[in-house]
Amino acid sequence: MQALIFLINTAFSLYLMVVLLRIWLQWARADFYNPLSQFVVKATNPLIIPLRRILPSIGKIDTASVFLALVLVIAQSICLRYLAFGQVFIVNLMIMAIPLLIREALTLFFWILIIRAIMSWFSQGNNPIEYLMHQLTEPVLRPVRRIIPPIAGLDLSVLIVIIALNVLNKLTQGWIPPF
Repeated sequence: MQALIFLINTAFSLYLMVVLLRIWLQWARADFYNPLSQFVVKATNPLIIPLRRILPSIGKIDTASVFLALVLVIAQSICLRYLAFGQVFIVNLMIMAIPLLIREALTLFFWILIIRAIMSWFSQGNNPIEYLMHQLTEPVLRPVRRIIPPIAGLDLSVLIVIIALNVLNKLTQGWIPPF
């Protein structure tokens, strides 16, 4: 049973991260011709295109993608809670959907920052994935760099944002019950 719970949780979480990445790509107006962007678009189009006919975008917010992300969080919670406890309280899950979605988005942001930092040690600068991660994270890192500029060529902005994300995670841990 634990293996099944792990597989279901992993499958939902990975696809949810792809949907969140699509929302983030659109919000940041990142390069959609990048290979990673093309993967994200092709992986999410089968579910988002039909939803767009019903839910039009509102400004920079793709409501179809946000709705799909919420549905995925709720479906993941229903599946996991039913397998673990044999019962599901739909109303509780509907209330917890937004905090769960925010937690997943912050987790994705954390891992993108970690990957970007590691890639910066080895990359020659012409990697399209690194360029995309730069486009996604720079709107958050730039204000931190204004406050704390690079010291002797060492950029501490990524470290400061990672620490801030961990503090935020610790502060909100009580709000979202673990599975």
